Amino acid sequence: MGASTRLLCAVIMGAPGSSKDTVLSCIIKHLELKHLSSGDLLRQNMLLGTESGVPAKTLIDQGKLIPDDVMTPRALHELKNLMEHSWLLDGFPRTLPQAEALNKAYQIDTMINLNVPFYVIKQRLTARWIYLASGRVYKIEFNPPKTVGIDDLTREPFVQREDDKPDTIDSNHFVW
Repeated sequence: MGASTRLLCAVIMGAPGSSKDTVLSCIIKHLELKHLSSGDLLRQNMLLGTESGVPAKTLIDQGKLIPDDVMTPRALHELKNLMEHSWLLDGFPRTLPQAEALNKAYQIDTMINLNVPFYVIKQRLTARWIYLASGRVYKIEFNPPKTVGIDDLTREPFVQREDDKPDTIDSNHFVW
């Protein structure tokens, strides 16, 4: 009888700008986990113009979160494609109803919560710019573009997301 391997189901949490991408890229590389990012999932659905992607674009453009009744089924559906793999979730769950639905569907083995002071997050986010079509991120201090305001690969302009602007950050105070 061969050794059985139990799959790992993990979640990384933290406010936007808490360096989840940096931490999870190290974890994924060393533990060979599949990665499911709610942001990547939403961008894909927006590009495809799906039933959930169209309203998601409107909300994201306004700096708002995607409602539970849209995000939860979308994320849980994608997790079904990862049943044969260990995985790490990023950006889901963000609310108690999302967490309850995830807990009902899967046994989560570990959760990582990145707790970063608000002033650090504000500094990071206001210096973050994004090429929307791919989700490629530029950070003015740590990963600046070769040409200010232009994506390095496509040579097209990139933008600062509405939810990364100082006024939005101050008004939201990171309720997620």
